[in-house]
Amino acid sequence: MERALDPTHIVLVRGVLAVWAAMVGLALSPSAAVPVGFAQTPAATRLVVGDGDAREEEAAGFQEDVEFLERQSRWLRQVIKRVRPSVVHIEAERQARTARYAYRTLEEAGSGIIITHRGRFFVLTNRHVVKDSPLEKIQIRLEDGTRLEAQAIWSDQSTDIALLEVAGGGLEPARLGNSDQVDIGDFVLAVGSPFGLSHSVTFGIISAKGRRDLELGDDGLRLQDFLQTDAAINPGNSGGPLLNVRGEVIGINTAIASASGGSEGIGFAIPINMAMRVAEQLLEKGRVDRAYLGVQLDSQFTAAKALELGLSQRRGAHVTGLTPGSPAERAGIREGDIILAFDGVAIEDDNHLVNQVGLTPIGKEVQVQIWRRGQSLSVPVRVEARSRYEPETVRQ
Repeated sequence: MERALDPTHIVLVRGVLAVWAAMVGLALSPSAAVPVGFAQTPAATRLVVGDGDAREEEAAGFQEDVEFLERQSRWLRQVIKRVRPSVVHIEAERQARTARYAYRTLEEAGSGIIITHRGRFFVLTNRHVVKDSPLEKIQIRLEDGTRLEAQAIWSDQSTDIALLEVAGGGLEPARLGNSDQVDIGDFVLAVGSPFGLSHSVTFGIISAKGRRDLELGDDGLRLQDFLQTDAAINPGNSGGPLLNVRGEVIGINTAIASASGGSEGIGFAIPINMAMRVAEQLLEKGRVDRAYLGVQLDSQFTAAKALELGLSQRRGAHVTGLTPGSPAERAGIREGDIILAFDGVAIEDDNHLVNQVGLTPIGKEVQVQIWRRGQSLSVPVRVEARSRYEPETVRQ
């Protein structure tokens, strides 16, 4: 449960402290600290004894650095002030079986952001934060302590996205960015409730994009396309926003890679574009329809087989069959082809292709690059809903 804190408490890491340390090191450099008469070089003596202009120049440079840091701090405060009203703290309880007839209560803490859809308000968060929790056991709280009641819940297991409908006056939805425009090195802020400490803020950069095939427990998170960040993310940050420098949400903090259970500088966030595509389908249809290509793939595609088919190395997904009447068959893809790229993304293996297809909007026409008999070809394919070919039961 949450510990009492000053409501304006903000945890800021990295960046600012590092710059301050560098400044202090400069201000206490040997040339500035040598007493008069003890300088070891003429240059040092001139700087300390008689060069008033050098002192003034150094002081002016120091003042510029201080003003730069103050501007950075004002920017951070403004971004956080804009964002905090649309971030919620979530606490959920559920019953977990410990023996054949025994149960115990498990508590989960996390975060979420407020979004709107057709004039209604929802909290967007991770499914694992509220999984198996009755609505009456889910507590949602704004920054100012206002409590919101969860009225309905939707979730998608394959992407770990959940939505809670809430009601209340004066709710402020989060500003959403475009995660497709995010790049490695971009500065980001992570907001959440690490260890139950609600509305905490950390600072870092985007370390990598397109992380997938992560081992994230047994919850069935199959479709992965994570942003990786070194902004500190800890247990309780799940569902909270990853923000760009404009204060726009570009991701939903979801998981960490850690040997200790705490932050070790490797956190993962679901891109907001992907999260919103899932959310919109859940609200419009009550389920998520996945895009479908209609190919069967060789899970044992080896480097030796790739060389045999004319590739210099193992890459792509090897087609071993097609679904009759599927988008792939109608586009002219054949058994034996190797899919090298899908919608401009180089395909590494069969799992990568499954992820890319599943994350593609239904009805979109994409270019598929294939390798056939020593030649590279490109064919247009319009993906369709998987439910037309393979009815899928969506767990909520």
